[in-house]
Amino acid sequence: MASRAALLALLLSAFAAASAVAQLDEKFYSQSCPSVEDVVRKEMVRALSVAPSLAGPLLRMHFHDCFVRGCDGSVLLDSTANNTAEKDAKPNLTLRGFSFIETVKAAVEKACPDTVSCADLLALMARDAVWLSKGPFWAVPLGRRDGRVSIANETKQLPPPTGNFTKLTQLFGAKNLDTKDLVVLSAGHTIGTSHCFSFSDRLYNFTGLDNARDIDPTLDLAYMARLRGKCTSLDDNTTLVEMDPGSFKTFDLSYFANVAKRRGLFHSDGALLTDPTTRAYVLRHATGNYKEEFFADFAASMLKMGAVDVLTGSQGEIRKKCSVVN
Repeated sequence: MASRAALLALLLSAFAAASAVAQLDEKFYSQSCPSVEDVVRKEMVRALSVAPSLAGPLLRMHFHDCFVRGCDGSVLLDSTANNTAEKDAKPNLTLRGFSFIETVKAAVEKACPDTVSCADLLALMARDAVWLSKGPFWAVPLGRRDGRVSIANETKQLPPPTGNFTKLTQLFGAKNLDTKDLVVLSAGHTIGTSHCFSFSDRLYNFTGLDNARDIDPTLDLAYMARLRGKCTSLDDNTTLVEMDPGSFKTFDLSYFANVAKRRGLFHSDGALLTDPTTRAYVLRHATGNYKEEFFADFAASMLKMGAVDVLTGSQGEIRKKCSVVN
């Protein structure tokens, strides 16, 4: 009897999730705010023309939002006296772009007050960040609502840069994302930079010995030497390193070429070579011959991720400012 009740609850949960996703619509704001994409893109073009390196952080922001409580803008909420929010949890301390997101929100509010959610803005900004970096364009289904809860401890759901393949597939699977989504979305590392402390254990402290010979044996030695030249110790908390050396401002396939040569920056990048399916995908696209195929795959995985546990209808709210609940 208990198992039947549990099964029923699971089916109802799955039905509710499917219903919520079905409510997203590319034309959701066609009547209430038809200019929303133009307003967002104008701000994005202006910002990236001055600071093209902001594209990577804006893509990452959407990713970090969707993996915790779903795509509900909870990553944008400030901590309060009684609660530490997601943005102040360790995995999110290096996120950038919060003030710019508020700038975009203010521009959208001016055009269409109390209409467009911060969660939808993150989805649009992530798409434009990729497209303006010479990556693919895709139509973004809209209609997400903003959540009212943000809890630092829940960021344990985020796939860590130190994760092995088993850990990564578990965390992706919890969001109904599969191994193809894992390898495809990992290629978002083709744009942007990272702080040394996100990968320096591969250079100095891979097994916990904390000495110069304690290195990740799967990392290309020449690449490791270059990284050590930039990140001189485990204590470096400020230096930034290009995730895709030489083209970190361009969304392209060079990420796969680097991973194939054992030059993926993070342990999670190298982990893609430990599974036959993801390894085959990496090696295929490392040739650079299937750009359109990869671009289509990336768009599809972004759409899939962008629908994770969304709030729709009367759920949540439409925040006036992205950093605080109404």
